[in-house]
Amino acid sequence: MQDFAFLILRIVSGGLLAGHGAQKLFGSFGGPGLEGMGGFLESMGIRPGKPWAALAGLSEFAGGTLTALGLLNPLGPLGIMGVMTVAALRAHSLRPIWAQEGGAELPVTNAAIALVVALSSPGRYSLDRALGVRVPRWFVAVAFLFGALAAAAAILNKPDDASSDEDREPDGDEAT
Repeated sequence: MQDFAFLILRIVSGGLLAGHGAQKLFGSFGGPGLEGMGGFLESMGIRPGKPWAALAGLSEFAGGTLTALGLLNPLGPLGIMGVMTVAALRAHSLRPIWAQEGGAELPVTNAAIALVVALSSPGRYSLDRALGVRVPRWFVAVAFLFGALAAAAAILNKPDDASSDEDREPDGDEAT
């Protein structure tokens, strides 16, 4: 039953995160697409917005898909943990923890689920088990390092004071 329970956990959490990534990448399911997400990230001071939106969307879409399938574990969960850490610390950190108040409850929950999957085997009902796939530890270490550096860059990315739209004075055309 434990393998079956793990399958359910992977499919639900991975599938939802893949869908969330598709919203960012393709505008699926009523999502903003790369343009809209890029604009949102820029409004938070993460610039340039469109490449960061693509990285976030790809991390969620590919990470969620790999997690749901139980393929190339722990690479999918690592991608999820990186983007959820950035979401928790950049988009939600200045609010109370609860989701109904715009807080980091859901990104923290998603990151915790991804951590459990990353630290575990994907289980009996996974493509890794069916295909006999095992990702080399050195590759996992490199992927973790790359993801941690990308997440740190996004978290530490601060807007230039001169280029901040909020601080910019409107010119004559914009004031009308």
